[in-house]
Amino acid sequence: MPAPQERTELKVQSERAIVAAVRLPDSNHNPADPFGELRSLAEQAGAVIVGELTQNLTKPVAGTYMGTGKIEELGRLCEALDATTVIFDHDLSPKQLAKIEEITKRKVVDRSELILDIFASRASTHEAQLQVELAQLEYTYPRLRAMWSHLERIVGAGGIAGIGTRGPGEQQLEIDRRLVQSRKNDLQRELREIQARKRREVQARKQEHFTVGIVGYTNAGKSTLFNTLTAGGAYADNRLFATLMTRTRQWDLGGGHNVMLSDTVGFVRDLPHNLIASFKATLEEATHADVLLIVLDVSDPAAALHYDTVTGTLDELIDETKNVEKSLGESYRPPERVLLLNKSDRLKDNRDILVWQRKVPGAIPICALPSRSGQPLGHAELIERVRASSIGQLQEVTIRLPLSEGRAIHAIETRATVLARDYEENAVRLKARIGSRQLQLLRASGVKMKVENS
Repeated sequence: MPAPQERTELKVQSERAIVAAVRLPDSNHNPADPFGELRSLAEQAGAVIVGELTQNLTKPVAGTYMGTGKIEELGRLCEALDATTVIFDHDLSPKQLAKIEEITKRKVVDRSELILDIFASRASTHEAQLQVELAQLEYTYPRLRAMWSHLERIVGAGGIAGIGTRGPGEQQLEIDRRLVQSRKNDLQRELREIQARKRREVQARKQEHFTVGIVGYTNAGKSTLFNTLTAGGAYADNRLFATLMTRTRQWDLGGGHNVMLSDTVGFVRDLPHNLIASFKATLEEATHADVLLIVLDVSDPAAALHYDTVTGTLDELIDETKNVEKSLGESYRPPERVLLLNKSDRLKDNRDILVWQRKVPGAIPICALPSRSGQPLGHAELIERVRASSIGQLQEVTIRLPLSEGRAIHAIETRATVLARDYEENAVRLKARIGSRQLQLLRASGVKMKVENS
């Protein structure tokens, strides 16, 4: 039986692994494929899955999460399948990690650790790398003792030794903790600066443009839709967490109407809270958008679970944003949400579509992929929905502007219906049918104009 791997690193690249889970009465896994998502996550991280083990319990066992007998069975399964790693579909405490490793003599990785490893391999921008590093440190800090398995050989099996009897390993643990805390402080300071800058950028963009964000479960087709709508060049691939950065491009709705469209990082079930906190700056685009397009792979058997995960995560983020805006003395208007039933063309019939449209009125069946013949499924309805939201309620007004406000005059001429024009000295009076949001954007941009109701 191999010796347990010392937890000085968290990667599972090329390791033979067994996936394990405790199924509780309120578990939110996919019954049709209980290990489907965890298996995909593990394979994305580079592990080779060679076995599975499940135990049904009413509540987790405090010391080992699984029952001790089941953990011993897990150890025997690892030996039989020559597995070096066990990946749990839950978050485990440091004590649980250490105890399971002691019994199985194998490295044990929990769900958060696995997701963090994938994020670390995907982070390509400086901002994403900072965010992932902070999340990893937040995860690692309380688990340092479990990672220093050799401490027991230095200070004895009784745990932390008394003052004056600590060996070099215990001193190294304290040094590591101070170094981790110092690095966390540096990262948090830098990310606060990034978040403040991002917040200013998002607010400035909202003053000048109507903003739309794309959100959804990881691998639902968000980046594919973004590229189809904008030719924006976002990285799109059939794998989890292909996008870790927000990309914003102009989306031409036709008729002189443009909005700013943003692609965002995908959500996943039980996404680590410290990861959400670290990526707060990235998710700023979503929480401050005027409209959120929720992309759902309706052909996935776990679509309902994915939808609940996305909406639940959004609710948490938006509640937090409300509190932040309130503390700053600013008002906050949550985004309008539009559900897009992606990959509808893969369904055998329309019954699933009708079920979703009853559940979420206004849901639009679409196909994110571009079409060689005509407009893709659902895109015309999507564009019309966003255009109507970006324009707002139509009203007839008379707008007086100085002739020096050429850009504003051009915007009204192209985006509104001008019913009459009267030129005065150095000014023009336009009687127009214009949307309330368009008028709001003109006012927010600082245009010198006087508006009268017709």
